[in-house]
Amino acid sequence: MLTQTHRELVKGTAALLKEQGVALTRHFYARMFEYNPELKAIFNQGHQREGSQQQALAMAVAAYAQHIDNPGVLMPVLELIANKHVSLGIRAEHYAIVGRHLLASIREVLGALATDELIEAWGAAYGQLADVLVGIENKLYAQAAQVQGGWSGWRNFRVEHKQVESEEITSFYLVPADGGEVPAYQPGQYVSVKLFVPALGYSQPRQYSLSAAPGGQSLRISVKRESGDEEAARPQGMVSNLLHASVKEGDVIEVSPPMGDFVLHQDRDNPVVLISAGVGLTPMVSMLEALTRNAPKREVRFIHACRHGGVHAFREHVANVAAGNPRVKAKVHYEFPREEDQAHPHEVGRIELSRLQDLLPSGEADFYVCGPKPFMQAQMAALKAMQVPAERIHAEVFGTGGV
Repeated sequence: MLTQTHRELVKGTAALLKEQGVALTRHFYARMFEYNPELKAIFNQGHQREGSQQQALAMAVAAYAQHIDNPGVLMPVLELIANKHVSLGIRAEHYAIVGRHLLASIREVLGALATDELIEAWGAAYGQLADVLVGIENKLYAQAAQVQGGWSGWRNFRVEHKQVESEEITSFYLVPADGGEVPAYQPGQYVSVKLFVPALGYSQPRQYSLSAAPGGQSLRISVKRESGDEEAARPQGMVSNLLHASVKEGDVIEVSPPMGDFVLHQDRDNPVVLISAGVGLTPMVSMLEALTRNAPKREVRFIHACRHGGVHAFREHVANVAAGNPRVKAKVHYEFPREEDQAHPHEVGRIELSRLQDLLPSGEADFYVCGPKPFMQAQMAALKAMQVPAERIHAEVFGTGGV
């Protein structure tokens, strides 16, 4: 049970965790993988090697210590974490393993500062946090299994079709290998895909947005080939390069149920503005298709940025959707256009929302933003400067951590 004394002790470590949090979480992950190497197949080793996973966990631990008196403040973050955990197959039994190594790491990294009383307090605090997350995750697992065509955990899907969308992005159309149904999902959600990585000797999961509207006969993911490689010398590209180079039509891969809370609000009739950069357009294409199919009277703006036309995925598709619906308007920005890009309408440079006032719809629009972290920070700052209410801004950052 978490007592007031426990809370005071945990709060007292908040400043220390901000200072030494990354060292603590780096030690924690190394310790856990040494004693429980089977967990390497659950955690993204690309994020581990670049340090983003350690940074994200350090920030989360420090935030929890700061808000231990009112952890409900962190509920949006906990919901996000729970969705990712369910997508990766993390179960209640994993929390005991994580807790054991976290407490041991606190003692080993903080040394004399980690008194028995402090370890006891953090044990109680972690138990409370674990109970909250397990409760959320159990509900998500149950919901995923109960929908028509749904399941819990991993399910085999066959690659029915593989479609090159740009120089960097390829789509994979996935159908259930068991011949069953494709589940319903919400536009904007993602699935995890798990592949065996020969260079590592174990499997790795990666999360990819569903890039088509719900209701089809397959799940479509559109994967950017990262600059790394499948040999793990540059680990960020391990899985994406395997998908592009090695996974063929007819191959079977493991897929998790659709998850994620960055979703289109389909219960509204107000205008929608979809703002993306790079591969961040994948959930936006799903939203665009759903809007034009199910709510054709809603005003939609599709604003996308990428380096040049060669890496512009779904260009013709989005243009055709806009041409077929007068309420849809699309705008493309190329930061470094090539000569051959002159054949396709585009603006030169980065997206500057303050200069697109004529394009934006009148009325209280919902803004959905997705792309690399710096891009999203810039767009959200611009929306704030335009006096857009926070509740009308919805964001999804690809990778580990928040915006």
